[in-house]
Amino acid sequence: MGGDFSLWVYLTGTPLLWLTVTLTAYVAADRIAAATNRHPLANPVLISVVFVGSVLAFTGTPYPTYFEGAQFVHFLLGPATVVLAMPLYERRATVVRALVPMLAALAAGAATTLACVIALARLLDLPAPIIVSLAPKSVTSGVAMGIAETLGGDPTLTAILVILTGIIGAILVTPMMEALRIRDMRARGFAAGLAAHGIGTARAFQVSETAGTFAGIAMGLNAFLTAILAPLALHLMS
Repeated sequence: MGGDFSLWVYLTGTPLLWLTVTLTAYVAADRIAAATNRHPLANPVLISVVFVGSVLAFTGTPYPTYFEGAQFVHFLLGPATVVLAMPLYERRATVVRALVPMLAALAAGAATTLACVIALARLLDLPAPIIVSLAPKSVTSGVAMGIAETLGGDPTLTAILVILTGIIGAILVTPMMEALRIRDMRARGFAAGLAAHGIGTARAFQVSETAGTFAGIAMGLNAFLTAILAPLALHLMS
């Protein structure tokens, strides 16, 4: 028993262990999601977070130790985002035809999200650093953390809020669109990417390639626009 514990202590200090745990958790979560026919509640990211979090809590492993091993996955977020340009290029004609309404939806969505979050946070009398951390919650994690850090927020808190926003958005987007009787996959995808960034985009691709394409566009454009609007909104509402 003592030898097994010593082996575990040794393995927890190696980067490969936590990378393996992360990848194994996601593969298992994706199979669970597939077995449920991609039900919105069976979100692979949510299942993976629960699984990995449980392992960390059970083993008493601090987050910095885990991240040191799993940071290669974090690094891949950049290339994965760039790859979204491929379906955008393939469907460029469809994108051009919907350019005007798409830009209008982008401006309305980004501005409404920022205004609601900041106004609600101020209504609840939250401290300024938390309000700053909340503001970019609908933007992809790398950009959101950069915005929060630049404006004096907590990047770690922002990352948590971004993940929560993405998971909730990915779960709600399909039943909400069905309830609203919105059938246009361009609109559905754009809404998912705008409100729920990368996780919403992944969900959109599971439903339709067209929806995924427009979700990727919304995610990228929202990151750019929020980086401009967030400082202005925080200044005006301070």
